[in-house]
Amino acid sequence: MSKSLLEQLPEIVAKGKQEAERILESLEGRHRIGLQTREWVLPAKDAAVQDWIRSAERESHTKVPEGTQRAGAGETAIDGMPWANRLIYGDNLLAMAALLAGDEQTPSLRGKIDLIYIDPPFDSKADYRTKVVLPGVELEQKPTVIEQFAYSDTWSDGTASYLAMITPRLILMRELLAETGSIYVHLDWHVGHYVKLVLDEIWGRDNFKREVIWNRGNPSGGKAAAQNWIHSHDVIFFYGKTSEPKFSKIYEPYTDEYIAERFTNDDLDGKGRYRLQGSGDQLRKQYLSESKGKAATSVWQVPDINVMAKERIDYATQKPEKLLERIVQASCPENGLIADFFGGSGTTAAVAEKLGRRWITTDLGKPACMVMRKRLIDQNAQPFLYQAIGDYQVEAAKASLGRGFRIGDLSQIVLSLYGALPLPPEENANRNLGKLVAGGSKTLVLADSPNKLTGAATLKKAVALRDTLMGGWDKVVVLGWNFEPGIGESIAAMNDVRLEVLVIPPDLLDRLKKKGGLEKLRGQVRFASLQYLTLHPIERRKVGAGETVTVRLANYVLLSPEAINLDEANRAKLQAVANREPLALIEYWAVDPDYDGQVFRSVWQDYRGNTENDGDPLRVVTQARLTLPVKNGPRRVCVRAVDVFGFEAEVVATVEAAA
Repeated sequence: MSKSLLEQLPEIVAKGKQEAERILESLEGRHRIGLQTREWVLPAKDAAVQDWIRSAERESHTKVPEGTQRAGAGETAIDGMPWANRLIYGDNLLAMAALLAGDEQTPSLRGKIDLIYIDPPFDSKADYRTKVVLPGVELEQKPTVIEQFAYSDTWSDGTASYLAMITPRLILMRELLAETGSIYVHLDWHVGHYVKLVLDEIWGRDNFKREVIWNRGNPSGGKAAAQNWIHSHDVIFFYGKTSEPKFSKIYEPYTDEYIAERFTNDDLDGKGRYRLQGSGDQLRKQYLSESKGKAATSVWQVPDINVMAKERIDYATQKPEKLLERIVQASCPENGLIADFFGGSGTTAAVAEKLGRRWITTDLGKPACMVMRKRLIDQNAQPFLYQAIGDYQVEAAKASLGRGFRIGDLSQIVLSLYGALPLPPEENANRNLGKLVAGGSKTLVLADSPNKLTGAATLKKAVALRDTLMGGWDKVVVLGWNFEPGIGESIAAMNDVRLEVLVIPPDLLDRLKKKGGLEKLRGQVRFASLQYLTLHPIERRKVGAGETVTVRLANYVLLSPEAINLDEANRAKLQAVANREPLALIEYWAVDPDYDGQVFRSVWQDYRGNTENDGDPLRVVTQARLTLPVKNGPRRVCVRAVDVFGFEAEVVATVEAAA
């Protein structure tokens, strides 16, 4: 007889604690999960950006641009280091581990976060699909396998799998929270009661402060639910790290109905002032002007986002800003630090930015990270870091294959799924070479390491092996996880028809774990061709005391549509757009006119939905003209583009001095 969920709960919590302890122990050892800074995003369009370009901080990517938020006026943020807000792409379990470990830009955040708000999926079995609107076409993209495995409402063991996912994450959140900090966990009826038991176990029943009911109104717009009560509320569990978290009382303004109801009879207080029950318009106004309002209760009447609301961004699980404003104002001091590890539409970061709080937000979905980045740019946020989990595949391999795995083990799996047989050990010391023999043609296959960038050096090595190893081969295929920014240019420069470069699916190991073994996954993995961006020649011209740099997009080639999670009908629509208007696939692009080869700093950007430049919400502008201080000698210009599916492409060009 199978155990009930309540009977499984102690075992689920125990395993979650073990997983969290393993991660915490690894932080004390030699291996640390790191964060790779992918981009400095500078939304501001004023002179501060130009001042920053001129500044000496340009010399070091570990320093923070001028204007970036700090812990207080003139103060440093954490352990003597300036603060930078962060948007992190990747599994939040690994992101939290990296924040606990610290890095060169920010020391460990253990015990430093004032407020955590999370709005995890609700185990509702919903199949959230991303709608992608292109000129003349609307596509539906299913969640990627990596999103489904980690967070999506499609866990194989239902609620038990959900609790196994959330438990170690809640433990790491407790490590990050300050002693006076608070956590708000936003759920609904599907799983809320079970998570409450886990929260009591991890945070302590004495530290449970309140169950908040968010009455969001009737989401069906007044339509009656069939044979049931209309569902109109969520629950938010509020816990402190200790029994006395920081808290500021929140007051709600008196409504007209409340005033009309209460101000009916004379009732002087001991100071000669009317109480809430009183008469006389003048005295009523005087009293109300001196009052903060009515103290908020645990039932919050905050309307859900209206279809016409200005803040609406058509994200399936978007929460209203007023809901987050109340939480932030109650439980995070001014300039305090807020974290949201299920970032979604970015409401937490957007509200923190508006209210002058520092923030960290993470999400595993590329569409979510793009939505958040655009939203923050659109509200002219302070400069922030866009980061990703370093060595994600290595960490995933440890989870799938055990802590004792070797890179060669991973290469063997990749080669096998591609259909290649391993070469003999004497010719294959790193266990990353395989062969395909078909129709009289011999193909050498090289599976590159996940903890390095595949670039020109790897391609040259692969071609040399093709021509010399074991008497030579007809062709060589390089399978890579991560690529150098200029990989497209490197491939074009080699101009070798007997060289092919393919992308290993980034969610390969998650799929392997979910399927339960190599054999069950065989034949289901697609290795895609690289996406790449091309530019027209970049122009530099002297204008007065400065110079202009003009960048024009030429073409964008999408990652093989076969690798995108679409059904056949949607894939055909996508291919038609890609053939007809490839630049319409670009969601966002940015320019760094002085790229240092390490960290991309976007001082100009455009994105779909930004209609200031062209009035077209479905296309980006294809030309950027930057006005910059004169620079003697060449400029190294980097252009980065992100397509509607979240895939990135980059071009780096050296442009000689302006005429």
